[in-house]
Amino acid sequence: MRVVLQRVQYAKVTIAKDTQGEIDQGFLALVGITNSDDETVAARMAKKTAELRVFEDDQGKMNHSLSEIQGKILSVSQFTLYADCRRGRRPGFEAAAKPDQALPLYEYFNEQLREHGITVETGIFGADMKVELLNDGPVTIILDSAEW
Repeated sequence: MRVVLQRVQYAKVTIAKDTQGEIDQGFLALVGITNSDDETVAARMAKKTAELRVFEDDQGKMNHSLSEIQGKILSVSQFTLYADCRRGRRPGFEAAAKPDQALPLYEYFNEQLREHGITVETGIFGADMKVELLNDGPVTIILDSAEW
């Protein structure tokens, strides 16, 4: 599982010009799921996301977690995080989980975030979405379960 976290002042996702999900301070989470992922991996990634200390304290140090600042998450599924660009000019997506596996794990990841007390907004799985954000910092963190 790969999750790209962008610390944002706000983020929103629209589909056909209609706002689907919108947050103020928190994370835009781009979520990619691979073939070997399961609920254990999704739960670990959600815990790490909720507890990651990358929000500034009064001294300007990254010392607070999303939970501590009562931040929110805009979670957007993104199979392209598993693009394989090693050969040719067109990426392959064999490592990305198929929708019948990815959708339940994506939903489980979001449920686990909510169990950590995080407000979660989402896009629509598989939809053509437009994402708008104001990156804060900028701070961008990549979590990859293969590295744990």
